Amino acid sequence: MEMPVGTSERAKPSDQMGRSLRDLRVSVTDRCNFRCRYCMPREVFGPEHAFLPKAELLSFEEITRLVRAFAGLGVCKIRLTGGEPLLRAELERLVEMVAAVEGITDIALTTNASLLGAKAATLREAGLSRVTVSLDSLDPERFAAISDTQVPLTRVLDGMAAAEQAGLTPVKINAVIKRGLNDGDDILGLAAHGRETGRVVRFIEYMDVGTTNGWRLDDVVPAREIVDRIHAEWPLEAVEPAYSGEVANRYRYADGAGEIGVISSVTQPFCGTCTRARLSAQGELFTCLFGTKGHDLRGLLRDECATDEELDERLRSIWRVRADRYSELRTAETARHPKVEMSYIGG
Repeated sequence: MEMPVGTSERAKPSDQMGRSLRDLRVSVTDRCNFRCRYCMPREVFGPEHAFLPKAELLSFEEITRLVRAFAGLGVCKIRLTGGEPLLRAELERLVEMVAAVEGITDIALTTNASLLGAKAATLREAGLSRVTVSLDSLDPERFAAISDTQVPLTRVLDGMAAAEQAGLTPVKINAVIKRGLNDGDDILGLAAHGRETGRVVRFIEYMDVGTTNGWRLDDVVPAREIVDRIHAEWPLEAVEPAYSGEVANRYRYADGAGEIGVISSVTQPFCGTCTRARLSAQGELFTCLFGTKGHDLRGLLRDECATDEELDERLRSIWRVRADRYSELRTAETARHPKVEMSYIGG
């Protein structure tokens, strides 16, 4: 039986599959300075695209209040995402505010690193724990083609170096692998980069997030194929998960030169252990990356002047009925159904 609202020992909620709530991904902006083909293709997110006006974004104070409420439900890990989160002015102030919330033990940032060089030290001082950099190729021309940007690859590499110098280690790299695009030399190239630098490269299967990236199952490179290819060059050994619900299957190099991870949402779904919720920059709560509709929390914060107890109960009521397991049920037909864009709620 749950204890009355307001007690620090109130039971943490579970969803319809017995999954707890541990991780919250917070999008701070829907804007990005890249136009990656699998996320924000330029023909959709071009000069005429209407991004959210500033007044519609959650304020740092509103985000922090929600983080505090989520911490009461068991959340201990916060990941700041976008769009590109470093486009949000004074992001370090939000990091400092979130770091002060009781129960939050880990604050991470997912970024394309193009603006990280100038911000890494300040973010670390504010309380940021670590960074994950989205980087799909180390070939300058292929990098430019995939990200559809004028930002040079060297700026991304400099951003990662700045993060390491500031103590945001180990830096992780997320690489989405798509058949016929970067499934050739890029896989071993990224793996070699990780071995040389100590950065942890995580290879991600191309997913049907949103409806604008033209996803096809034939474009997916299975995680098993990626692991086998790297293993043939540098033998790998499986590593036990660090915690229940870890999304990446981890492997270490037999010669001790670090590790890699693979995220296999398409071929080996991990819905059964998913402990993540996602908060859009506009204040909508999504209980699945592949969700179609979010739950409005901004209205509760602004229009109803909700008490903390009311906010707590609203979050609990949403999580209790959660039954999402999209990746386990994915079909060619459901993959075409309208879904929220990844640029709106982060990865």
